Amino acid sequence: MIEYKSLSLEKVVLIGIINSHQDEKQSKEYMDELDFLTLTAGGKVLKRFTQKIDPPNPKTFIGSGKIKEVIEFVKANNIYSVIFDDELTPAQQLNIEKMLKVKILDRTGLILDIFAQRAKTSYARTQVELAQYQYLLPRLKGLWTHLERQKGGIGMRGPGETEIETDRRIVRDKISLLKKKLVTIDKQMATQRGNRGSLVRVALVGYTNVGKSTLMNVIAKSDVFAENKLFATLDTTVRKVVIGNLPFLLSDTVGFIRKLPTQLVESFKSTLDEVKEADFLIHVVDISHTNFEEHIESVNKILNEIKSLDKPTYMVFNKIDSYKAEPWDETELIEQRDKKHYSLEEWEQTWMSKVKGNALFISALKKENLNVLRNSIYDEVRKIHITRFPYNHFLYPEILVDE
Repeated sequence: MIEYKSLSLEKVVLIGIINSHQDEKQSKEYMDELDFLTLTAGGKVLKRFTQKIDPPNPKTFIGSGKIKEVIEFVKANNIYSVIFDDELTPAQQLNIEKMLKVKILDRTGLILDIFAQRAKTSYARTQVELAQYQYLLPRLKGLWTHLERQKGGIGMRGPGETEIETDRRIVRDKISLLKKKLVTIDKQMATQRGNRGSLVRVALVGYTNVGKSTLMNVIAKSDVFAENKLFATLDTTVRKVVIGNLPFLLSDTVGFIRKLPTQLVESFKSTLDEVKEADFLIHVVDISHTNFEEHIESVNKILNEIKSLDKPTYMVFNKIDSYKAEPWDETELIEQRDKKHYSLEEWEQTWMSKVKGNALFISALKKENLNVLRNSIYDEVRKIHITRFPYNHFLYPEILVDE
């Protein structure tokens, strides 16, 4: 993977659509997320364009009239990049690029670029590079002329920047080589996991930017990198933790996201082995986010793909310090009151009350209710440990952990 240098914020335009798969409200939510992704990658969004179109135009994704609007704005404001919220076909990307004469990216390309920035270890860099090559392979025809005009920036980190002369055969050979390299690293990591002994394994999972790394730092008293950006953590971090007198392993995994590119799900399934081999999961949710229920569905979908959805799980609703219910006028009809008006106490009485006491409400940043979480983790780890080592259970009596 090619090293990159810090760049000033690029001027970017975002484009999304409204169709039968996503209504206006969902489209806005996806565009908000795309805006945050763009900021994470180093871009500044100057304008958003949204069009109601179903199905998307097979040649230009959006309609000709909307394309003209975008062209006028791009020319008038010296825009560097245009990013689409949905994945473009190679033909659509090439056609749009010819018309707009600027760099064209889709959500997949943007996420790959962020992963290229965030990957620190050799393993993560290899995974990202493989996903990049798989994404670029069908786009080779238009990519090289595209690169001749560009100076780098968002979407330009990775194999394409220095390999303009690469043809499909060489790229396929590179993909094959990277896959073999990953198999070798996978075996090494499996050996490492095997060498950890029989300690109980706990994995933090959740949507990106829900506070998993912050929670990891608090529970493990470690110094895992955490910031308010998407995909702050890409490499899996494992720490040995002792609560009370009971040791276990706690891992922090890459955050999930809606519309996660297929290439990344495939490339990072090995990273998610920490989740697959965990004895139980802590599913961290940002309850202050207006669409946290949809985030839960997205995470559960990926957990199901890696056959980990049925594992014992604690639902940990984080960021209660940031949660604010919208005011509601009680004189209005009761039917008009929806979930955005719920208090935390009312949320606890919804479907959350049906998860057998495994729904906890905390603030990792403010360290609120962490004693309750620690005691819950201790109880679960102790239960598994007694099953695994039935003759040693007297070493780990039931205790209350002080915060």
